[in-house]
Amino acid sequence: MRYLPLTDDDRKQMCAAIGVESVDELFRDVPAALLNPALDGVPEGEGELEIDRRFRAFARRNLPAFEHPFFIGAGAYRHHIPASVDHLIQRGEFLTAYTPYQPEIAQGTLTYLFEFQSQVAALFGMEVANASMYDGATATAEAVLMAMRLKRNRRKAVLSGHLHPHYRAVIETMSRFRGETLVTSAPHAADPEADLQAVIAAIDEETACVVLQYPDVFGHVSDLTAVAARAHEKGALVVTVTTEPVALGLLRPPGSFGADIAVGEGQALGVGLNFGGPHLGLFTTRKEFVRQMPGRLVGETVDADGRRGFVLTLAAREQHIRREKATSNICTNSGLAALAFTIHMTLLGEKGLRRLARLNHARAAAVRAALAPLAGVEVLNRRFFNEITLRLPVPAAPVVEQLAQEGILAGVPGSRLWPEREDCRNLLLVAATETVRDEDIAALAGALGRALEAG
Repeated sequence: MRYLPLTDDDRKQMCAAIGVESVDELFRDVPAALLNPALDGVPEGEGELEIDRRFRAFARRNLPAFEHPFFIGAGAYRHHIPASVDHLIQRGEFLTAYTPYQPEIAQGTLTYLFEFQSQVAALFGMEVANASMYDGATATAEAVLMAMRLKRNRRKAVLSGHLHPHYRAVIETMSRFRGETLVTSAPHAADPEADLQAVIAAIDEETACVVLQYPDVFGHVSDLTAVAARAHEKGALVVTVTTEPVALGLLRPPGSFGADIAVGEGQALGVGLNFGGPHLGLFTTRKEFVRQMPGRLVGETVDADGRRGFVLTLAAREQHIRREKATSNICTNSGLAALAFTIHMTLLGEKGLRRLARLNHARAAAVRAALAPLAGVEVLNRRFFNEITLRLPVPAAPVVEQLAQEGILAGVPGSRLWPEREDCRNLLLVAATETVRDEDIAALAGALGRALEAG
């Protein structure tokens, strides 16, 4: 490929042709705070060799997740992924992130996506799942948009205060210019019932949907039946969000208590942390709503000779139909991530997933038992899966930094998720999976106790 860089004169001519003074003017709609002209810690004008050394030095400051006691969760979880998952997805038949635009020659891809959909639908206790989305946050925002399409005369969504704030931010961004009203209750970290009551109180005849996280961002496991009943009584839809799919190996699936749309994040199974991506959005709904479901759906059929086959169907996105008729322009997730999820789920099977879920809960219970006696520490959870929230006597962020210096990744401080809320500064979200060992828990309890004692 030839590389033909533009000259300054080229740029001037192009800007003049479209009526702007400079290239920067093309980015005038981007908030100034997001236009960072320089990278922190990186001087301008350095050569490639110097930049390479500098970034290798940055990389050495990371604490690899699998080499240290690791208790970080809040939407991304470290699990053991069998080596066979990576081995299988790297086979030549599979190793592509490409999505199946040509179903007539992609029966293998369509077959495993059909299996993926079947697994996800069963996991959530719902009737239909699509072929995945970018991540849990965009799946949640698309669920709200879908609810607005189903409830055309209603423009209000009620968001639980216990919904992950990053998910809420994505909903706000995608609803920004659509004239929709988002009502968000304040988080009650120690009282999940107060949050549910606030959601119930906010539901009225204008409400298109309520959005609830299950388990919630603080790790509470609540019965959502009463909220679902109130929403349906008022004609609203119930959207549930699950950021840790392993939890559904042990907990009641969202479909059992009345969810109309159940979405989630699938990274925990097969995909791994990978420094933040790719993730895997899971999206399910009831059959009666399938025609408004975003993304792509793989269906089963037979060919002219009666042989079983698979095709893309009900893919009402703008690539397949007229733009004004599209439900969304969102694509499927990287197909390879969906395949990794499918293989991991297949290796586990129903019994294996249930056993894995029990292991996770047992590890979290052990963490809770070790941390609860520490002076000044209050554990806020009574019912939880593999994540709990602590209230410390001091701000949590400096404590997390101090423990990181000792090689312990202690969790996510509340100020990271709710920087605007003073009442969340002392909160620390701690997750434990099957990868956490007894010595890791002892190290965390000892280091946290010393840090709090030192003040």
